[in-house]
Amino acid sequence: MRTREHPAAQEFSEIESYDSLYESAESFDSLYLAIVDDLCALAKASSNGEVVYAVPGSPVVAEHTTELLLARTDVRVILEPAVSVIDVACTALGQDPMTANLRVCDALGTIEPFRGPGPLLILQTYSPEILVTVADRLPPGTEVIILHHLGLADQKILTVSSEMLAHFADADHLTSLWVSGLRTAGETMDDLVSFARQLRAQCPWDQEQDHASLIKYLLEESYETIEALENFVRQAPEGSDDPALIAHVEEELGDLLFQVVFHAELGDEEGRFNLATIADSVRDKLTGRHPHVFGEVKLETSGDVVEQWEEIKKEEKGRTGAMDGIVWQLPALTLAAKVLSRARKTSIALESPTNARIRAMEKIQLDATTESLGAALWSIVVLADEFGIDLEGALREQINALRTDIEGKNL
Repeated sequence: MRTREHPAAQEFSEIESYDSLYESAESFDSLYLAIVDDLCALAKASSNGEVVYAVPGSPVVAEHTTELLLARTDVRVILEPAVSVIDVACTALGQDPMTANLRVCDALGTIEPFRGPGPLLILQTYSPEILVTVADRLPPGTEVIILHHLGLADQKILTVSSEMLAHFADADHLTSLWVSGLRTAGETMDDLVSFARQLRAQCPWDQEQDHASLIKYLLEESYETIEALENFVRQAPEGSDDPALIAHVEEELGDLLFQVVFHAELGDEEGRFNLATIADSVRDKLTGRHPHVFGEVKLETSGDVVEQWEEIKKEEKGRTGAMDGIVWQLPALTLAAKVLSRARKTSIALESPTNARIRAMEKIQLDATTESLGAALWSIVVLADEFGIDLEGALREQINALRTDIEGKNL
């Protein structure tokens, strides 16, 4: 037997188990390999060339030793079906796993958040410490059903919030968890795509749109999102938990997101691209541009990251000129900062921040002409770059301050 830690094992007291290996193994991986190696050796040494190996529940549900045995080429494995923890859990809750679209998850498989939709049956939750990690991988307030010792005299079926999981001190090898619903990004995006598809099928206005007609809405929603974020950032020190402020950011980000989804749906109808290919494409691109995260490159500062980013991007795009790839339709102040950043990487002599401050003052004191004020603005761009100031944002802050003053006086 793999273990005696199961009520049914009491009926087979004369059969040996691998419980001693659990105490000496350095990890579960080494434990399972040791079990499989020993089983194969026993089979080869047996007088009839066979060994019977018993595991709790089904041999093909959450039983890694079975996977390892099936991968061996020096033995033949014969599996006998048995009732699994899935059967027991679904029976206790009156759930059909097929109708419910049940997914079985390993509590020890990863540290990433669990993904929806539900229901999820989470196995390997055999200690309070593991329940803590499960709670960290679930959204706060998620309803969780604790399934403990199902079918036994001390059976417990408890419903708790994810934050309370750690307080269940009785967790053992006969404890599992059931999460009925888990609404995460994957399910919500699928629903949003279906929503866009329905609009295209049933709404006359949406049916008339194409990529070109939607461009103005993309631009409009982008600016509205910027406004919402600026308001949020500006007021955050005074209390970023303002429900109205948060709702506004959420609304505008949602409007912008739907523009992307709409274009993705049009691309899907054309057989060119869809939201999945867009998401895969950007993830792959960003993976390649973060070798310090997904590769062996070691970087220390954010400046190193930016420099590496530009070099990778330059190689990807096959760019040779310093100004290649700049979007010249950017707002002037943003464009100036971008051009200055590129110019610093060339041999062109640029004015120093000290000279920029002097020159800006000189130009401002001259007669107001396009040339003098333009030169002053450029010197201010150089000075702002030295101190890491976003001039576009700084100017918008001044505008917003004036707007607030005017609105406050009802002018």
